[in-house]
Amino acid sequence: MTILAIDQGTTSSRAIIFDAALRPIASAQKEFTQHFPHPGWVEHEPADLWETVFEVAGRAIAQGGRPFAIGITNQRETTLIWDRETGEPIHRAIVWQDRRTADICASLRDQGLAGMVSSRTGLLLDPYFSGTKVKWILDHVEGAREKARAGKLAFGTVDTWLIWKLTEGRVHATDATNAARTMLYDIGKGAWDADICAALDIPMAILPEVRDSAGDYGVTRLFGGEIPISGVAGDQQAATVGQACFTPGMMKSTYGTGCFALLNTGAERVTSHHRMLTTIAYQIGGKPTYALEGSIFIAGAVVQWLRDGLKIIKTASETATLAEEAEVAQGVLLVPAFTGLGAPYWRPETRGAVFGLTRNTGPAEMARAALESVGYQTRDLLEAMALDWAGAKGGVLRVDGGMTASGFAMQYLADIIGAPVDRPVVTETTALGAAYLAGLARDLCPEPAVFAKQWALNHRFSPQMDEVTRNAKYARWKRAVEAVMMV
Repeated sequence: MTILAIDQGTTSSRAIIFDAALRPIASAQKEFTQHFPHPGWVEHEPADLWETVFEVAGRAIAQGGRPFAIGITNQRETTLIWDRETGEPIHRAIVWQDRRTADICASLRDQGLAGMVSSRTGLLLDPYFSGTKVKWILDHVEGAREKARAGKLAFGTVDTWLIWKLTEGRVHATDATNAARTMLYDIGKGAWDADICAALDIPMAILPEVRDSAGDYGVTRLFGGEIPISGVAGDQQAATVGQACFTPGMMKSTYGTGCFALLNTGAERVTSHHRMLTTIAYQIGGKPTYALEGSIFIAGAVVQWLRDGLKIIKTASETATLAEEAEVAQGVLLVPAFTGLGAPYWRPETRGAVFGLTRNTGPAEMARAALESVGYQTRDLLEAMALDWAGAKGGVLRVDGGMTASGFAMQYLADIIGAPVDRPVVTETTALGAAYLAGLARDLCPEPAVFAKQWALNHRFSPQMDEVTRNAKYARWKRAVEAVMMV
């Protein structure tokens, strides 16, 4: 028996079929178009999300056979609203990177609502999250709010949209991890929050039902016969599961378009005093496991910028070679705040900058600065987490995502954080986590403790930089961040 994992990401959709031992046996992937209608705005065509998922799922099934179950993992916070009767979206999907709702967030802060939002949702008032995106769509699409009040519209993050499409409109649901990223969900009570919805003038009739990460999401009949959808988690939470971070104090960091570090805090909901997020890592059997999370908006995207913006590379793999050739003494430093700064700064208006340019600065120095920026940003997150919770100190960091293929980037990460960085055999842990949750719900996969023993190490990157150098470099990074926030 096999499991199909659908991994719908920010720049591409992927499908991987895993066998009963959770080994990948077939896969397919397809990129889709990004839309940038205004500075700071990022959108996707909902049809692109669905059509690429349907295509890659079909291709994977053609290779690996019809699966026993389906797990879904998705880019989080990206917001869609569609007509319940026609199934047609009323606006393009507003992507998690989008900053257009900064003024709405500022207005909520002026109303004194920041404390309530944080205490109930574990999140900060920031355009990153879905709630203000929902309000924006209802405010700007003619007649939308009236239809929403009449129960004629449906809201969802990408998982909900895919479930709706896969079940042909029979199921309107999300899981607790995705709900926890909307800024509309009380993660302590495990319910949508009526007060926050009222503050944003969001009719609760449009909200999906919230279910366990390993649970029943109906069946799809689109690939021959009925296939149960039984696992759902936001991409970073799915990666946490795929990395087997089931014990409090375990931590993982995923390097995709952005970088997202999650620290398992168990049944304890840790309140951050250093601008981290409190979120749900996964929910099984009705019981949430909590986490501290730090989000960096630009990680792998900085390599895309080198390729598509500066055009100094043709493939991502070239960055490591260039970085090794760089003249280190130049000390070129890049703060990639292309869409603002994420945790722990939360400055959506800040923009990026390059420091230390000389006449000799070229592609090699820019590539090195780009890769090093990911290490510095990760240290920002880990230092804040350690201040929030003693259990965060001194642990190994498990890493995954496309950027972990760069040995240079991972070694620099270990050097600058001063801790071991473990790369697993299966680096596509996001899809693995979705597959595991689907298999767990269908009694195909073992309990978490048994699954954790199956985690396998590919390579450990141990710190090689001395502490004086490490701290001097990081201090310079901090000064650079302060500088861009002053502009």
